[in-house]
Amino acid sequence: MKKLLISTALAALMSMPASAFAAKLGVSIVNFDNNFQTLLMHGMQDRAKEKGAGIQVEDAQNDVAKQLDQVKNFIASGVDAIIVTLVDTNASKTISEEAAKAGIPLVFVNLEPTDMANLPEKQVYVGSNEVESGTLEAFEVCKMLRARGKSAGANAYIVMGSLVHQAALQRTKDVEQIFATDMCNFIKIVDKQSSEWSRDNAQNLMTNWLTAGGAPDAVIANNDESAIGAILALKANGVDMKNVVVGGIDATQDGLQAMKAGDLSVTVFQNAKGQGGGGVDAALALAKGEKVDRVVYVPFELVTPANAAEYLNKN
Repeated sequence: MKKLLISTALAALMSMPASAFAAKLGVSIVNFDNNFQTLLMHGMQDRAKEKGAGIQVEDAQNDVAKQLDQVKNFIASGVDAIIVTLVDTNASKTISEEAAKAGIPLVFVNLEPTDMANLPEKQVYVGSNEVESGTLEAFEVCKMLRARGKSAGANAYIVMGSLVHQAALQRTKDVEQIFATDMCNFIKIVDKQSSEWSRDNAQNLMTNWLTAGGAPDAVIANNDESAIGAILALKANGVDMKNVVVGGIDATQDGLQAMKAGDLSVTVFQNAKGQGGGGVDAALALAKGEKVDRVVYVPFELVTPANAAEYLNKN
């Protein structure tokens, strides 16, 4: 009877799919306080649970050294793959080298590594093409200003994200390139400064701009949190939001609520679940020795008051 039970158990084990043998993933996130990074983390956790994989998530707290230590600890603990959202995209090479030396697959998610073209084997990037994000945002802001009769001249501020993130630099470059076109060159960029992706910092920055001069015709932020911060400052200073076009990126729930209230004019949906889940899929595939494209892009999508309802439950 005992032999029969053992045989039956072995047969059942052999018939189980390969996915039942759970991989262990180590994840280092930029900062849990960042709204979008938290959405990414939830996307990773949900997909790992769906796939039956173990996942350990650590908060790098915007500290490059802490993030590198977390990666080293993941390697020492014997994880099957590592996922990182970079504190500083310029630090990607060091993290890449550590993972490569250990022979452990590495997936960069959301924030593109500066040396992406030279990533070693078993290392990939899952995110969105930032050329799309700022371009969609800026072009829609331009159209809205034209529709409001501002084509003779408009003043704008750019609220940038962290200057050590490729996404912030590219999004800002996108805006500047669109505003340099014949259709949109009536828009003058009065100033551009970093908010470090933070609502509070953006609010302080916008307050300082308002103190130094009048209300702008447009505010173009690299993310929704910064756009909301700018909106709070504008409203606190008695500016009628009907007179200012405000753009953001991410289509977070807070951003969509600001749009519903009539304060945020345009945002760009960045699929946190798609990026987070895609990062886990890539990590698991690499851990199994499967081939994964060096770059996996999840498309951006334009969001305006006309279609905002479609995105209420997507992030």
